[in-house]
Amino acid sequence: MASVIGVAVGVVFWAWGAVWTPVSAPIQALLPGLQAAPAAVWLIAGVLGGLIIRKPGAAVYTELVAATVSALIGTQWGWLTIESGLVQGLGAEIVFAIFLYRNWRLPVALLAGAGAGLAMAINDLILSFAGAAPMFAVVYTVSAVVGGAVIAGGLSWLAMRGLARAGALDRFAAGRELRAV
Repeated sequence: MASVIGVAVGVVFWAWGAVWTPVSAPIQALLPGLQAAPAAVWLIAGVLGGLIIRKPGAAVYTELVAATVSALIGTQWGWLTIESGLVQGLGAEIVFAIFLYRNWRLPVALLAGAGAGLAMAINDLILSFAGAAPMFAVVYTVSAVVGGAVIAGGLSWLAMRGLARAGALDRFAAGRELRAV
């Protein structure tokens, strides 16, 4: 299931990358650094994988598979996409680990998304925006964390619940938990 999530979201990542410049350019023009908020789409695989699989390493694995699929299909960032996936997956994984892989409620999903967003911001500020102005770095980081919480955390939690309601997760704790309520 983790591989299926990773491959499916990897195709979404690739599609998001294909439309990234026309989507991000006006946002960046509005306030440089704000483009990190919609970049949080690239954080979904790790949070969703962690919420569904609920085992150590699931967030890193699904994010890494998604990034690899995206890179193999072809992105403007090439193989650096895989490094980004690893770092972003670790951001979500650390949050799930802090909660000892036992809490899968919305607040934890939001924190996992925020953790992935923070990891994305740190990675991007080092590799893509080295030497950026302090104001840009602050706007970029805040946008990445908020975007990560809302987009990767919130939307992944809603997707997990929707899949569980549809019965697609009946074999997993995520599906059984929702059915028990």
